[in-house]
Amino acid sequence: MDPRPTTIPELLASHDGVLLDAYGVLVDAVGALPGAKELIGELNRKEVPYAVVTNDASRTPATYVGRFASFGLEIPASRIVTSGSLLPGYFRERGLAGARTVVLGTPDSYAYVTEGGGIPIALAPGMQIDAVAICDDAGTPFLEGIELTLSAIVRAIEAGRRPALVLPNPDLVYPKGGGELGFTAGAMALLIEAALARRFPTANLVFDRLGKPSRHLLLEGKRRLGRDRVVMIGDQLETDIAAALAAGIECALLAGVSRWDGRSTIVPTYLLSSLAP
Repeated sequence: MDPRPTTIPELLASHDGVLLDAYGVLVDAVGALPGAKELIGELNRKEVPYAVVTNDASRTPATYVGRFASFGLEIPASRIVTSGSLLPGYFRERGLAGARTVVLGTPDSYAYVTEGGGIPIALAPGMQIDAVAICDDAGTPFLEGIELTLSAIVRAIEAGRRPALVLPNPDLVYPKGGGELGFTAGAMALLIEAALARRFPTANLVFDRLGKPSRHLLLEGKRRLGRDRVVMIGDQLETDIAAALAAGIECALLAGVSRWDGRSTIVPTYLLSSLAP
């Protein structure tokens, strides 16, 4: 069934909770996107349950509060669910306490790993590792970071050790503002995976993906809302919409990084042309 065009008032009337992507829906790298301030203001005034569910693993919810505020968006930390927040549980569940971990990302990314018991180590030639967490393109040199990380993984495999590989943010690109796009953590992981597949073709060395399109992030957001009739608003078919479908949540595609052309096998419930409330 093809997606149905809708509006924010229609979505709010037919659902009792809203999940929102951050980048590409509410903000880009330089500020709030059209309609975001008005929508958040409306949700706050009407006390509509909502949560921001973002693949960003470079900021804690507390850091996000300040960033959103600088863009004129009043969103409390309790309404922010990041893919980075899934890292501590990942490290604990896999017994990675004390694991020497190369972290590609920001100080907040390091904090997520530390909370789970991992020990971030400095990027350096010859480093010995037990785990890799690719969180963001910011915070570490893009090319140097993936080259040193690839080399460390190869050393570990050749020494008979298989490091844990985790990717909280599977996004390939993000909106930088002004119509420009940037590569982010998912693209970094794909480069490393391609090189590892060439070096070790039968080893299946791939990253565990925690954020969207996996359903975990959206299910956590829905759990916090405590509502059944929830809708997800996102701008990327391959992450936001795919995650919503995996979680059994209705979803609306806001034209952004992805555009609906009728050919994708990932089919949103609705098409949204604007955030105007």
